[in-house]
Amino acid sequence: MSQPPLTSETPKQPNNNELAADRTELAKYRSRAAGDRTLMAWIRTSLSLIGFGFGIPTIVRTIENTRLSQNLNPVRFSVIVGLAFIGTGMLGMALGLREHRRLLKQIESDRYTYESSHSAEIVAVALLVIGLISFIGVIFKSLNF
Repeated sequence: MSQPPLTSETPKQPNNNELAADRTELAKYRSRAAGDRTLMAWIRTSLSLIGFGFGIPTIVRTIENTRLSQNLNPVRFSVIVGLAFIGTGMLGMALGLREHRRLLKQIESDRYTYESSHSAEIVAVALLVIGLISFIGVIFKSLNF
């Protein structure tokens, strides 16, 4: 094996501007990857909510159909709660997509600054309202009001 001839030249060291540009691009890549992970979390949460929305009325309808005495009035409350879950899941999906799109525009514009977002709080409040209405509904149902 022959070795390449040794030269006395040292490899060229990048200057500070080149290093800063490389670091900036890596920071943009990391920010983009974090934004993508956040979007995936929004999607997973939204799909879970939509799944609950479809599942709740189906389970309640099945339980009602297995009773010996058939009620003529279907359980509409479970359908309303299910639709609320589906709506909240769709809201979460839309807010997550909006946040992701806004993040990508900030990264591309080279003026990336932190801006607070209230999207998760909006979905949390919607879920709190659904839970409160469901809780009150169960209480009224169990007390036969």
